[in-house]
This record gives sequence, C-alpha cells and structure tokens, in this order.
Amino acid sequence: MFTRILCPIDFDDNSLDALRMASPLAQENKARLYVLHVVKLTNPTVISAPLIAEETGRLAREGLDRLSKEELAGVEHETMLRSGHAANEILAAEGDIKADLVVMATHGRRGLSRMLLGSVAEEVLRRAICPVLTIREETHRQETSA
Repeated sequence: MFTRILCPIDFDDNSLDALRMASPLAQENKARLYVLHVVKLTNPTVISAPLIAEETGRLAREGLDRLSKEELAGVEHETMLRSGHAANEILAAEGDIKADLVVMATHGRRGLSRMLLGSVAEEVLRRAICPVLTIREETHRQETSA
C-alpha cells in the first residue's frame, strides 16, 4: 500500500516514537523510509550565524547517522537533512520523494503557545497531498515526567 514513507524528526522523544512507528510500517509494506531533519535557519544578521548553522547541521548529520545504524538496521531507508522552515521543508520533501505517507510527531501544544508558535504538524496536515499519521506524546511519559 505504501512505497515511500516520510518521517520528519527533531530528535526529541516524541519524534523518535514516530520513527519507531514508521519503521515497522515501512518493513511491513516493503516501503522505503525517508527520515528527514530540518535545521531551523538562524538569524542571518548575527555575525556568528553561519558558524552556528554549520555546527547545527554537523550535529544533525551525526544524529541521523547514529539513528541509521541503531534504529533503522534492516529497514530500507534514506536520511535527509534540510534547512529552513520545518513545515515548508517537510512538504517540499513530500513532493520531492513523492511520499505516499507522512508519519510525524505532534507536540500537543494548546492554547496561547499553539497560537503564538503555530503547529508544524497542523500545517503539514492541512497542506500535505498524501495521508499524514500523527503520533502524540505517550501518556505514560507525561505521567512519569510530572
């Protein structure tokens, strides 16, 4: 049913849960899993911005390489690193790879923080061409961190 699954991650626990959901889906469907991390662009007027962006990109690449070895062994996959606005880059990647499913985390922000910060998952849900499976933070994690 699915041949190309896109899973955007930001390396937090919830996005890794989404990856752990996407991985067996890819295996069961004999699909290729595309794991995407988007590096947020820094303010270009800050003198150190290029150095910060370079270091952030290097750390993100190391994280993707580690996930590739540890979490994705045995799964046909490709890692992708982009920079820019997260929702725009996720949607661009969806089109570039012709994804037929996006599996992504949602952080469950509510109220004012959601209005001020927006929701990457919500924007992707509204604008994606293919189906989007959102993974909420696990309840037991919420209870144990309280």
